[in-house]
Amino acid sequence: MRTLIFVTALGAVGLPVWAADAIGSATPDINPQEIIQKFAAKEAEFAQARNNYTYRQSVKLEEIDPPGGKWELVEDIIFSPEGKRMEKVIYAPVMNLQHILLTPQDQQDLRDVQPFVLTTEGIPDYDIHYLGREKVDEIGTYAFSVKPKKLAPNRRYFEGQIWVDDRDLQIVKTYGKGVGVRKGDDAYPKFETYREQIDGKYWFPTYTHADDTLHFKSGENVHVRMVVKYQDYKHYEGRSTIRFGEVVDDKKPAESPKTDAPKK
Repeated sequence: MRTLIFVTALGAVGLPVWAADAIGSATPDINPQEIIQKFAAKEAEFAQARNNYTYRQSVKLEEIDPPGGKWELVEDIIFSPEGKRMEKVIYAPVMNLQHILLTPQDQQDLRDVQPFVLTTEGIPDYDIHYLGREKVDEIGTYAFSVKPKKLAPNRRYFEGQIWVDDRDLQIVKTYGKGVGVRKGDDAYPKFETYREQIDGKYWFPTYTHADDTLHFKSGENVHVRMVVKYQDYKHYEGRSTIRFGEVVDDKKPAESPKTDAPKK
């Protein structure tokens, strides 16, 4: 974001004092590298599975101090009749932000960083350090700090902390910010993303919250608040065609209509 910018990840990220005290240090019975490899493989499976789900994503960003405007967007992530993934805008009132501007980097953070996924393929891009065990809403987790090793142009990364379920070995919570090669007077807020178990198997992101003050090189400070919700996950079963009020699977051959034998 820039002055007149959008926010999707706040200032510098550091572990909250409570977190540092709670998670402690690694214990002898824990093999952090093995955990990392296992949860990264699970995350790859999760990422592929989420691409086969439809859901509704709603975003609300407000300028709190100094008082300003807001940006809202509600869209459905769906599939076209040809099976192509697409975004359908449901609600998009005119944006009236007064102190910040949305940038392409903010859009990248909204799409890729806030619902952060760390797969086997992505591990080489990050320094990952085991912090200890911690409970998140009564769920036992392994906590890790995550930081990109280097910043490549035109890419966005996550920097912060992740909590991995100690049974399902999937990320259940992230806290941090989006980072990348800085361009101009940009600033990004810290955010917190929670996941919930969908269909009894995958932990999908359902809620992201940011409440932070952006500090710009110009000296301007803007307090922003943002909420992102991911709702109504439904597994996509493939193409279908609506005929006479019924849904017919296009992959099955259509049955020939039955006719009565002619009466003599």
